[in-house]
Amino acid sequence: MKQSSTKKIVVLGGGITGLSAAYYAHQAALQQHIPVEITLIENSGRLGGKIHSVRSEGFLIEKGPDSFLARKQPILDLTSELGMEEQLVPTNPKAGSAYILHKKKLHQMPMGLVLGIPTRISPFIRTGLISPLGKARAVLDMVLPARKTDEDEALGDFIERRLGREVLEQMTEPLLAGIYAGDTRSLSLLSTFPQFRQMEKKHHSLIIGMARNMLRRPARHASAKPNKASASRHRQAFSGTSSSGQPHAKPKAKSMFLSYRHGLSAIIDRLQEQLIRDQVNLRMEQKVIRITANEHAHWAAEPQATRDQVEGNHRYNLILSNGEQLSADSIICTIPAYAAAGLFQDVPGISELNRIHYVSVANIALGYKHHQLQHEFEGTGFLVPRKENRMITACTWSSTKWSHTAPSDQTLLRTYIGRAGAEEWTDMSDEQLVQAVRHDLRDLIGFDAEPDLVEISRCYRSMPQYPVGHGELMGRVRASLAAHLPGVLLCGAGYGGIGIPDCVQHGREAAEQIVSRLAAN
Repeated sequence: MKQSSTKKIVVLGGGITGLSAAYYAHQAALQQHIPVEITLIENSGRLGGKIHSVRSEGFLIEKGPDSFLARKQPILDLTSELGMEEQLVPTNPKAGSAYILHKKKLHQMPMGLVLGIPTRISPFIRTGLISPLGKARAVLDMVLPARKTDEDEALGDFIERRLGREVLEQMTEPLLAGIYAGDTRSLSLLSTFPQFRQMEKKHHSLIIGMARNMLRRPARHASAKPNKASASRHRQAFSGTSSSGQPHAKPKAKSMFLSYRHGLSAIIDRLQEQLIRDQVNLRMEQKVIRITANEHAHWAAEPQATRDQVEGNHRYNLILSNGEQLSADSIICTIPAYAAAGLFQDVPGISELNRIHYVSVANIALGYKHHQLQHEFEGTGFLVPRKENRMITACTWSSTKWSHTAPSDQTLLRTYIGRAGAEEWTDMSDEQLVQAVRHDLRDLIGFDAEPDLVEISRCYRSMPQYPVGHGELMGRVRASLAAHLPGVLLCGAGYGGIGIPDCVQHGREAAEQIVSRLAAN
């Protein structure tokens, strides 16, 4: 019986990485004129993974991340291709800067602080966050020699080596904890902020390197060039103009972070719409429990005519949790590392993925009417260093930072709890969490109003921690996977780059790699 030449791609996981992978796999197949059938399998009942926007009592609440870095091109390309540029919103330019807690007092972040690294000496010298001795130690970074080795090291050890312990504990770690919720003493430098090592080697100083980097406009990501064909197609599908027929407007204000007017879930909804248009099979509330290789699928080594005569000539068989079986030529796996370790347990060395620990975090959104408040909110919120021994790790004045998140007569706060080494909150009830958060707000800023709205978001095992040597670990895992299950790729937050733009980029790269391989066979 002759088989169809249609290639089958299965994407595991319906977060932003998996959705991007499915979307770009379809685009790449169109470009290369390859007939494909794409199936995306998601274990839960909704798409988007950590990205989840909800509306409640007039508030727009992000249960996961609330924004993405504006300088990273992959998410901007995807936004443009999906015709969503008009929906982009910047942070409120009048919101001011954030604060850092130090000995129960909030200190404004010094101007020029980038990723916890001072790039302007005068504001740094004036800050009350660091002692005179700590400031003197930090300035030594400008004369200390660069380490010559290329070996990985802990991010925290690197920062302390360059800038001293005070800068690490009072400035850098609180900022970076918001990204990774991790212990910088355990996180891999080369897998989190490799640019720090590059700056040390090039400029012999982290301060000088970061300052010079800020003077240059960020370069466009070399591998994130817009797909002209797909961009054109989506402009037709979604109309690249507003209802008035004018081109979509771009945010006028310069902003380090961006979101969408209707929340980050807007891009998830648009991707879902597009995948349905592209006839991608979306299988919800299912997961793959077993993958086996098809012994008859020797299509990579045989002529096309021979391959097409083989019954069931696709490379892999997948068994779903409902007992259904699917076949695939290639698989893009975006599920968490610990889940992948279990799914591919027969692959030698795959257990190394269990070294990637996932931290549980939560955020508690609190909504108020203005007349309830007798507190003036300045800046965008505050960060809490680990050494302050508080339940909350940060608090964002969400409605000050993002004007679209609350009605004009109401205020939305978003508090965060949980980080590496501080996950005892997982045993607490919702009532206990709210009480603990309100206690910290009352004790730290004298804020004790009764909220009209409370939205608790528990994100269990949501923040992957890249251990020292993570790059080498992933190199070994991917090499073993390629040798034993060729055509199966790992990508997503668990494997490298946890931000939304990085996930989009990784999904795109995996998709294009898979389609190129299929085209070559």
